Amino acid sequence: MSSQAKPPGAESVTVAALRARKPGGPKITVVTAYDVTFARLADRAEIDVVLVGDSLGMVMQGQSNPLPDTLDEMIYHARAVVRGITRAHVVVDLPFMAYATVDEGVRAAGRVLKESGAAAVKVEGGIEVAPLIARLGELGIPAMGHVGLTPQSFHQLGGFRVQGRTDAQKAKILAGAKAISDAGAYAIVLEGMPVSLANEVTASVPIPTIGIGAGPGCDGQVLVMHDLLGLDVAWSPRFARRYAELGREVEAAFSRYAADVRSGAFPAEAESFK
Repeated sequence: MSSQAKPPGAESVTVAALRARKPGGPKITVVTAYDVTFARLADRAEIDVVLVGDSLGMVMQGQSNPLPDTLDEMIYHARAVVRGITRAHVVVDLPFMAYATVDEGVRAAGRVLKESGAAAVKVEGGIEVAPLIARLGELGIPAMGHVGLTPQSFHQLGGFRVQGRTDAQKAKILAGAKAISDAGAYAIVLEGMPVSLANEVTASVPIPTIGIGAGPGCDGQVLVMHDLLGLDVAWSPRFARRYAELGREVEAAFSRYAADVRSGAFPAEAESFK
């Protein structure tokens, strides 16, 4: 639970509420966050789901991929995010090798919910993770799935490449999505796949699909906040839309501050105590 009191009239976004969006919407909005400040801003903007993604290793630590993330790091960031939430649903990625077996996955997911206060976990994979998702459900731990381009498998996939363009890939993704849904997942992220395949998956499962680089036909969309906010001034993935250019604004603000300190313009009388 969040440490903040909920404002009057605010209702938490629950697993049941998200599942109920499947038949007719409205579409589900998801963004990543890794600290209390941005979590609070997303919550105030009435974002439905805040994902503490394993992207944190790349966007927060400068790693080239998500594999170095640890469970302790995910819990640390999730705990900070939960403190900023009064309404949104918080889900946390289980990091690479934290769920190599069902028992390991159960222990990792239990730690996440118990130590951070998040509402759910997310696991990557298809048929192979269905037993874990089923077991988590038996223990009262909601699980979100993730098929298509699964970043934790980027070595096996040959890089961060669109998946589902061959018949074999398409069949694997469809079978995986159905297995995850049958096992009890409450939603599935569809990443990096052709629009037609994402639409087919969305039509074939009774739970919401959350797209990222999967076209507009999914039941919701997720973006990494750094891409959405333009925090990286040099690069942005093709599937992301930049709704701000905060990287440039922050850089300019730092430059103005430095200039004022060097010139003696800061601090002025207004920023000083008598």
